[in-house]
This record gives sequence, structure tokens and C-alpha cells, in this order.
Amino acid sequence: MSKKVSPQEVLEALKHVEDPALHRDIVSLGYVKDIEVGFERVAVVIQLKTTSSPGQSELAQRVRKAVEALGVPNVEVEIATPAPAAAAPAPRGQSNLIPQVKNTIAVASGKGGVGKSTVAANLAVALHRQGAKVGLMDTDVYGPSVPSLMGAKHEPTVVEGKLEPPVEWGIKIMSMAYFLPQDDAVIWRGPMLHKTIQQFLGDVRWGELDYLVMDLPPGTGDIQLSLSQTIPLTGAVIVSTPQDLALAVAWKAIAMFKKLNIPILGIVENMSYYVCPHCGERDDIFGHGGAREAAARLGYPFLGEIPLDPAIRVQSDGGRPVALDENSSLAHRYEAVAKALVDQVGLANEQVPQIITE
Repeated sequence: MSKKVSPQEVLEALKHVEDPALHRDIVSLGYVKDIEVGFERVAVVIQLKTTSSPGQSELAQRVRKAVEALGVPNVEVEIATPAPAAAAPAPRGQSNLIPQVKNTIAVASGKGGVGKSTVAANLAVALHRQGAKVGLMDTDVYGPSVPSLMGAKHEPTVVEGKLEPPVEWGIKIMSMAYFLPQDDAVIWRGPMLHKTIQQFLGDVRWGELDYLVMDLPPGTGDIQLSLSQTIPLTGAVIVSTPQDLALAVAWKAIAMFKKLNIPILGIVENMSYYVCPHCGERDDIFGHGGAREAAARLGYPFLGEIPLDPAIRVQSDGGRPVALDENSSLAHRYEAVAKALVDQVGLANEQVPQIITE
């Protein structure tokens, strides 16, 4: 039966509505800007803190259902976003290397073998499929794999004295793999690595990008430090498998980014579980949920989980990321991770990044 409810009753109901990406209730997040109550009608204004949030429609639906559960037949929900802020002066250390790149995202892991590069490639594809202009930079000079994962059919060209990155699946990519013989090995010290990072940024015609996704080598070495000294990173995404050892090493990468004043945008649990294609039985080969639990314990966003699926390996080997397959459940997984990441990027942009110069 319909009734007139009080604003306090509506507010109490909204305490049970979670932001789809942050997994916190919208009241504690300060999203509820206004509640207008009338007979058989309630209007709610939700004021988001970021200008870009792919989860707006889902959030509006959750708010509407929560208020309708009070017996209100007519519920109006308005989702408001802040006006885009005026561009701030370029932080010290950027040197106008990539002035048209809006967001720089480092994809990192504490150890190798967790599928970080595959996640980076599919994340770039998922962001592009959501309408963003995306670049993918392979900073792992020791084991560059991005061109292979992206099925590279083109090579960089020189235009007006700078490298024009090839475009694969709509994404601009750059990698040391283009400049080394296939079986050659890189044996470089810090200064040469630092110079390469600077060249991959300042000497490449990235143009206007919404996101430059950077696949970092595993660990906490010279490249990570050089990157943080060269440009202001929007933040880092940490990739880990569920087992305790991988998580323990992943925290070393997190500790490094914290020391460099780089925000942790979230954690992705890769190889989260395995479903047998023959019997449909699920097997948590490496355990399950460890990254989600650790993220919650440490107060970092959990961006999502990616299963251990042979299709990811097969298509990666074939140079076609699974995130390209519109109707694939795997593509939907990467899409959800990308949407959660976009929300976190918006929150990170509210803070001014700092550049470590020593």
C-alpha cells in the first residue's frame, strides 16, 4: 500500500544502496544531495564526485528499488555529476612529454607469471570498446609481449622526426619488441632504461588519448622508478592470482607505489577459478577470493576477477584479445573491470599527483 514517507525513512533505505564500483553505501559516500517527499512521490538527487561513471544507470536503478520498497509508487532519481574542472598546470616532471594524454595507468604485479600483460592488453581493449581513445605502452624491455598479444600486423613509422605508433584493434601500441631481433636479449642498466622510457613517451606521437595503459615488468625495479620520475601517473592497477605467495609479493609492488605517492586504483584477481569445459565443474586451482579479501582488508578497491580459461590463452597466442568478443562472458568480465577502473580514475583525479625527483 502506498503511503507518504519521511525524508529520514528514505535516507535510512538509501544506506543499504551500494555504489556498484566502490562497494560502499551512497550515504556514507556523501552522494545523497537532496530528498523531496510528497504524497505517493519521492524525488532523490544523487551527486556523484566524478565526471565519468559508467555505473550511473545501475546506481539509479538501485536507488529507485530501495525507495519503492518503502511503498512509494512514484520515484524520481536524478544522477548529477560535477562540471569538468579547469585544467590544472602541468605537474613538475611532466615536461610536456604527453600533453594530450588525459590518464596514465600502470598495470603492475609483484611477480611474473600472473598474466599481467594479458590483463593489460584486454583492459585496453575493454576501455576502447567503451568509447575511449586508448594507447598501450609495453614498458617491459626484457620480455616485451604486447605486439604478440595484440596480433601486431604493422610496425612504427617515422613522421616528422617522431615515431608513429601502429594501431591494432583501434589501440595505439608501442613496444621494445619492434626494435629488437626476435631472439635477442636486453641487458641494460638503469640509465639506458630511463632513456628508453623517456623516448617511448616524448618521441612517440601518442596524440589525444583518454587512457595510456602501461604494461610494467614484474617486480619493483628501475623501470617503475623511471616511469614515476618522468610523468605523473594517474595510478596503478595491481594484478595478482589468489594464492598467498602471489598476494604476498603483490604487496611489495603496492608498497613501492605508496612510497612513490602513486595512487592504487585497484586490484584484479587473475586466474581466479577454473570451470571444466566438459563437466562444468568449478575448481579453485590457486584458491579463490584472496585478492578481494586482501583489498578489503587494506582498503583498496577490488576491480574484479578473471577466470583461468583456455580461451584466454588461445586467443592471446593468436593475437586477438578475448575482450574483443562482444558476446563472450570473458569479455564481460574485462568490461566490468574497465568500468570499475574508470570510476577509480575519476576519484584519483580529484587529487594532484606528485612526482618523485630524488
